[in-house]
Amino acid sequence: MSRIVNRVLIGLVGLALLVAGGSVLAVGLGVHPPSWWLYDGPHDVLLSTARRTRWRDAGWWWPTVLGALAVLVLLALWWLTTVLRRRRLTEVLVDTGDGEGALLRGRALEGVLAQEAAQLDGVEHAHVQLTGRRTAPEARVRLLLQPHADPGTALNSLAAQALTHARDSARLAALPAEVWLNGVKHRPERVS
Repeated sequence: MSRIVNRVLIGLVGLALLVAGGSVLAVGLGVHPPSWWLYDGPHDVLLSTARRTRWRDAGWWWPTVLGALAVLVLLALWWLTTVLRRRRLTEVLVDTGDGEGALLRGRALEGVLAQEAAQLDGVEHAHVQLTGRRTAPEARVRLLLQPHADPGTALNSLAAQALTHARDSARLAALPAEVWLNGVKHRPERVS
């Protein structure tokens, strides 16, 4: 789940809870609600006994209630797992060629890849994050380019040198990368 969707959903749930709580507080303090509102005054209940027991004897009522609650619980668990899931890869499995494998710390590979990318021509700063599975990692690279650097040249150098070197060093079949290029902010040059 993207960060934007997560924030929008949390904001909508928070807004709904704020409106519901504010309306209960306002009616409790003596504000007169509209005629269509759920309750009329501070001594009224939200659900009367008649409303609560209205559908109890219907055959579809309890399966519907339990199904709706099960869906809500599953949605809440799905949201919780997506929020708590690690975005960063902690280790990469390196094939040693003898049927065994070695584990390489993900941060170590990120650091080396970022250091090598920062040394490329036209690159001011590089940040690398590994995602994916430990047998098939993917790289997210952010390059901060110097003012007069050619983005195409920097991208080709990154693919040909840093990413290829990291892929070959870790004996990976492939190392797909998503690269974001940003330029350094600088003052305009004066022409005399």
